[in-house]
Amino acid sequence: MFDRITSQPDVLNGKPIIKGTRISVEFILELVASGGSIAEIVRNYPFLSEDDVRQAVLFAAGTLKNDLYLTAGAP
Repeated sequence: MFDRITSQPDVLNGKPIIKGTRISVEFILELVASGGSIAEIVRNYPFLSEDDVRQAVLFAAGTLKNDLYLTAGAP
């Protein structure tokens, strides 16, 4: 499903990255959170495709999907 995302221990300490780059999923999420659109990100990083950016966001969402979060004072 995530054919554009890879992780290698010797690249960015194993963080998930866009295959063939040193651009991390984390960095793409920061760009999106800062208000960057997919078109802007691809324009500023022309070696990325729109599918790369979308897949990075979906990958991040998928990694959080099954996590359990506990908050202080929760019953």
